Amino acid sequence: MIIVGLMTGTSADALDVALVELAPAGEDLALRLPASREVPFEPALRADILRLLTPEDVPLSLVSSVDARLGHAAAEAVEQVLAETGAAADLIVFHGQTVRHDVEDGRVTATLQLGQPAWIAERTGVPVLSDVRSRDVVAGGQGAPLVSMLDHLLLGEPEAPTALLNLGGIANITVLAAGRAPLAFDTGPANALIDLMAHRLTEGRESCDRDGRLAAAGDVDAELLADLLADPYYARPAPKSTGKEQLHASYLDGYLRRHPHLSGHEVIATLTALTARTIADACRAHGVTAVIAAGGGTRNPTQMGMLARELGPKVPLRTTDEALGLPEGAKEACLMALLGWLSWHGLPGTLPSVTGAARSTIAGRLSPGAAPLRLPDPLPRPPRRLLLHDTPPPTEES
Repeated sequence: MIIVGLMTGTSADALDVALVELAPAGEDLALRLPASREVPFEPALRADILRLLTPEDVPLSLVSSVDARLGHAAAEAVEQVLAETGAAADLIVFHGQTVRHDVEDGRVTATLQLGQPAWIAERTGVPVLSDVRSRDVVAGGQGAPLVSMLDHLLLGEPEAPTALLNLGGIANITVLAAGRAPLAFDTGPANALIDLMAHRLTEGRESCDRDGRLAAAGDVDAELLADLLADPYYARPAPKSTGKEQLHASYLDGYLRRHPHLSGHEVIATLTALTARTIADACRAHGVTAVIAAGGGTRNPTQMGMLARELGPKVPLRTTDEALGLPEGAKEACLMALLGWLSWHGLPGTLPSVTGAARSTIAGRLSPGAAPLRLPDPLPRPPRRLLLHDTPPPTEES
């Protein structure tokens, strides 16, 4: 089955696209990745998405506009990858852009992703699975981190407790170990607050701390770091999730008003240290002995260096490229493809031990393509493991 997975993350900077071939291999599932790429958003679309991620009120017309424009952008990206590879997709899975993930007293009450899947289905003629978080939320779960299903199938139950880490706008880990149920949760910010300061420091010229140069130019302020670490979120037990609904400019400014003497470089260095410390603390709390990282934060050597020092020499830090042969930039788009394969075959896409839901659920809802939907008979059981084959590095479009 050939599936195109599409992922837009909390950094809201690009669309990750993966062309994935999935085929049963005995009790396992084989994954081949013929092509993957990162397609940056048009500046106007990114600016409007970021407006939706602020706590201020926005017009409903902006929500409707972003929903349609993001659907168009996703459809165009799929058309391009199919044309360039000559592949014919059986299914497209579009996560959409999360603009709300509402948490009250540790419970997720609503989650909303924009990006109208009907535009993709109409332009490509291929059925589209979307809205992959809501069913888990309705079943009492956090709707996150969904990537734990991919992590679980990739590693199973390693003898040494291992954390698979995603460094997007938000950081999350999946902890896997022999004899334990998988555990996963958002540890806190990865790039969300760093990106805000990078935009300010460069007067809008940069949307992230490219190569970690800004943080490397400043010193970590111990008082600001201690203040940030006092946020009650970090002490809450899993399952838990967070997002830009909490980690936005007003949130950051509340802390900066209490530390007005700091330079911008000191602030961004401290925010980078916050990411490293909260991840390392979460790993220590669960006895993690190895970390395998993916996501845009792995391209920031200052962030990775701080994280390695926080973890210490006895806890090796590697990327998915190094440890698994899976390109870090394609991992979450591959996750979407995996969720699509599971849903298409009547299999759940969530792990209750991870999300806190009352039961595992089938993910998403389907928009038909040019032909009526004809789903296969449901499979009796999920695959035991996910096997990776032929995974070239992703490309980036300008």
